[in-house]
Amino acid sequence: TFADRLTLWAGELRCELLFAGQPAHTTNDIVAWIPEHSVLFAGDLVFNGGTPFFVQGSLAGHIAACERVKEFGAERIVPGHGAVCGPEALDGMLGYLRFIRHVAEDGYAAGIPPIEAARRADLGEFAKLAEHERLVANLHRAYSELRGEPLAAPLPLAEIFAEMVEFNGGPVRCFA
Repeated sequence: TFADRLTLWAGELRCELLFAGQPAHTTNDIVAWIPEHSVLFAGDLVFNGGTPFFVQGSLAGHIAACERVKEFGAERIVPGHGAVCGPEALDGMLGYLRFIRHVAEDGYAAGIPPIEAARRADLGEFAKLAEHERLVANLHRAYSELRGEPLAAPLPLAEIFAEMVEFNGGPVRCFA
C-alpha cells in the first residue's frame, strides 16, 4: 500500500502509481503512468464511450483528479471502460462532469429531486454515451456535495439503483 505514489520497475521500465488525491470515481482511485511510453492507465477515472459513474466517490474530486492526470500529457490513455484513447478523452470526461455540476446546481436550486433533474436534463453531446441511467446516481452524489456533506459520504445505494432502473424504464446493464 502507499499514501500518494509508488514507483515500480519491470526491468528497465518505470511505472509510477499515483493516488487520485481524494474521492473521485471511488475513494481509492489510482492511475499508473508509464512515462517512457507516455501511456496512462487511468482506471475508472476515465470512461471512453460510456457514462462516467461516481456515486461512491465525488464529483468535485473526479473533476480535480481528471485535471491532475491531464497534466501528465499522456499520448495514450487506457480507460477503465472503453477503448484505448488519446488525451481528448480527459476533455470529454471534464465536459461531462461539469455538465453534471450544472444540472445538479439547477435542480438543487429548484428544489427538485435528482431523478426529476435527470428527466429534465438535455444530454446534448452526452446523449451518445451508453448507460444514461447513471445520470440519476451521479446527480445524487452531486446533490450530496451541494448539501455540504463530506466527499464520498454514504448514500442510500439501493434507493438510488431503484431510481436508475425507473429512469431506464427497466433493468440496468451495469453498475460498474
